Order: sequence, then C-alpha cells, then structure tokens
Amino acid sequence: MRRPPASTVPISFVRALLNGPALDAARCEALLQASGIAPILLDEDGARVTTEQFATLYQRLARELDDELPGMFARPARNGTFKFLCLSVLEARNMRTALYRFTRFFHLFLDDIGFDMSRQEALTRVALVPRPSAAAPGTFAQEILLRLVHGVISWLAGRKMPLARVDLAFPRPAHAADYGALYPGPAHFDQPVTALYFDTALLDGPIRQDQKGLAEFMKRAPGDWLFNSFPERLVSHGVREYLHSHLSVATGIEDAARAMHVSVRTLSRRLRDEETSFQAIKDELRRDVAIERLTKTATPIAVIGAELGFDSPATFHRAFKAWTGSTPGAYR
Repeated sequence: MRRPPASTVPISFVRALLNGPALDAARCEALLQASGIAPILLDEDGARVTTEQFATLYQRLARELDDELPGMFARPARNGTFKFLCLSVLEARNMRTALYRFTRFFHLFLDDIGFDMSRQEALTRVALVPRPSAAAPGTFAQEILLRLVHGVISWLAGRKMPLARVDLAFPRPAHAADYGALYPGPAHFDQPVTALYFDTALLDGPIRQDQKGLAEFMKRAPGDWLFNSFPERLVSHGVREYLHSHLSVATGIEDAARAMHVSVRTLSRRLRDEETSFQAIKDELRRDVAIERLTKTATPIAVIGAELGFDSPATFHRAFKAWTGSTPGAYR
C-alpha cells in the first residue's frame, strides 16, 4: 500500500485521551515522552502531533490500563476485545450482517451506551444511544466510537467506506476542520443523536478480509481504524495527494485542476461543497509535513522550509507559527 501523505491531529485529541483515565502527572509525562510527544505541547492550543504519535500513545495507554477504550466508559474493554470483535464480524455474509454483529457485540459489554442500527429509505443509520440512567458519553468518546465503526467496516471492505452523512449530538468543536479527514462524509452538529449513515446498497458488498489480514490489522491497531489509509472518494483528498507529490515547487489551483482533468471553477466548487479550499488544503499539508519532519528527522529547519516551497526561512517561520503557535525551532 502506498504511503499516505503526512497527517496530524490537534493537541486537544491528546488532552482528551489522557483526561479519561486516572493517571498522575508523572505517568502522563512518561507516556507522552515514550510516544515521542513533548509534554510542553499540552500547553499550546495550536499544537499538533502526528497520527503515528497519537496512535502510539493510545496503544501504550490501552496496554497500561488493560482497556482498549482507555478510561472512556464505566466498564473497561479488556485487551483482546477488539480482536474478538473482528473475529465475530469476519465470517459475516456481507457488510450489512457484519455491521449488525458489530452493534450487538457492543450491546453485550458497554453499560454506558449502545448502538442502534436502522434502515431509513436508501440509507442505513448506525446511531449511538446512551443507556437509560447513564450519563451521555463525552465528545471524544463519541468520536472514537464512530471511528471504530467506520474503521472496522472500511477494513472489512478493503477501502474507506463513503458516508452519506455524519450526525454529531454536540456543538461544533474547535477541531471540526479535521472531520474531513476523519469521516468521508458531510458532518452536521447539534443533532438529536450521534450517527453514521451508509448507502444501504454498499452494505450488500462482500467481506474482503480473512484471519491473515486480521493479524496485520491488529498489529497496527489502533492506527488502522483511527486513521485508515484506504482509497478515498473525496475531491479534497485527491488535491492533497497531488500537492504532496509537488511540495517543493510552486503549485496553484490551475495545476491541480489540470492534473484532475477538471476546470478551476469545477474544482473550486467541489472543494467548497466539502467545506474547504485549495489554499486551506495546501496550508494543512505543509503544516503536517513540517511537523512530521521536525519530530522525526534532523533535517535543518531552513531545508525543511525550502522543501515545502517557502522562498525564505523567515516566511516559513511566520507560517509555522501561525499554524501551531510555536516557531519551528521551539517545536523541535
């Protein structure tokens, strides 16, 4: 599988992950450092970490707590829970049956929340439903459960499954701009329930995985279900991939439109429909690649800036500080 363009997540994801379990400050700092995350970043609202760093932190925390949904719910998901979940859906007749088994699996062990699967005309809805007398789960827990549903179904299908709609039963968060990468479908906030909507016809498709594939999937967990890298349908992802292969040269929307065989007007409209723009995608990609190279390589900062297409180190410094709140040198 071709390596996807570098990507990052906001520091709020790290804070939320660490806020669930009851860990003292020293243990939190040790886990962060073992995952390659500088603890000081927790104090920077604009900071971001790579998806690899976040997945590593999640994995370490899950192992330490013996809870694959670390501290999010009243009853822990003991290590091995997700493996048995995947085994239970692997032999399903089709994607719809697998999705139904998925919802029933969680009915057996989560006391705080359940899944409701229903058909609504041409769409199939999978909703999160708090149990009677249980407190509604936090925003982060809801986001993680949606990622788990979508990640497992996408793995079974062998591609990132498109979503007709994503409903969130909470206000639009500060990191809402990241939802385009997390969920390949339009997101709507302040809704009555949190739910994913699939095209029902797509759920008639076959399961394309086996137990050999499961071993690899679990080895890379939770990265593969949190940030799966299967082929996508969103236009914005196509633009991001094009820009990733042309980072060091001056590239405009005209170049991307030509490569994608559409007019500039059509490309702009399609990106607007996905609530983004060419310049926003370009800035986000350069930010993510810069963070990855600053944290994983010893490449001089001036060289990183030049490789990202900046005409001077000063311009790169200003842009990076606007993106993250820190200079490249302080971040490294």
